[in-house]
Amino acid sequence: MKVVHYTDVLLENVDVEGANGAKIRWLISSKDGAPNFAMRMFEVESGGNTPYHQHDWEHEMYCLSGKGEVVTERGNIPFGDNDVLYIDPGMMHAFKNVGDGILKFLCLVPHEKPKAKPNVNPFADEEANDC
Repeated sequence: MKVVHYTDVLLENVDVEGANGAKIRWLISSKDGAPNFAMRMFEVESGGNTPYHQHDWEHEMYCLSGKGEVVTERGNIPFGDNDVLYIDPGMMHAFKNVGDGILKFLCLVPHEKPKAKPNVNPFADEEANDC
């Protein structure tokens, strides 16, 4: 179990080619014993962006604050405060801050080799469904 304020998690530069003004906090990761997913918080400066890339896994995201665009092969798609985003596996994408303040969003991704999901429902005395 882990309980920590997000500001107590190290804010690191996204040190990947193509990133500009992007930082990351690894809020929950395999280092914390999380067997399946990592939760990251990105903070992107005004005019900054994450690298344009693709990978075999999905992104599940929640925008905390700011104004951004998902840069894709299909064009740029705007998003902002309290928007939820899903990025398909294999889709080329980047996240760009098009606002004046810091763009903050949570991004959840699976570990490369997640552990098998237990067939237990933590909210009831029955088997889990894949809701």
